[in-house]
Amino acid sequence: MVDITDRICGFVSESGITDGLLTVFVRHTSASLLIQENADPDVQADIERFFSRLGPWDPTLYRHAAEGPDDMPAHIRSALTQTSLSIPVAGGRPVLGTWQGIYLYEHRERPHRRHLVIHLMGA
Repeated sequence: MVDITDRICGFVSESGITDGLLTVFVRHTSASLLIQENADPDVQADIERFFSRLGPWDPTLYRHAAEGPDDMPAHIRSALTQTSLSIPVAGGRPVLGTWQGIYLYEHRERPHRRHLVIHLMGA
């Protein structure tokens, strides 16, 4: 999981919009977005362990392997999470809880180049 909170907050701050709605969308079928606790790294480790049981890296379980043995488990993990987030903006900042961070969750075994679409509407 890659914490993208600071980048997203920077985008909102630079926009000059103080109140509105932020949408973040990941343009991939093997990665997702999460809002999750950012205080204790054990949370991210536990989430990864949980998903490794739901979509194990066992190629004998899947037919689809067009992009390698980690491709289908990545699609399963992505289907169980989110590809877009909607976050209110107030006072020029995304409205997040004290311990909430925004994460790009890579579901492949190796890092990949990922593209996000960020849209902000407001005044």
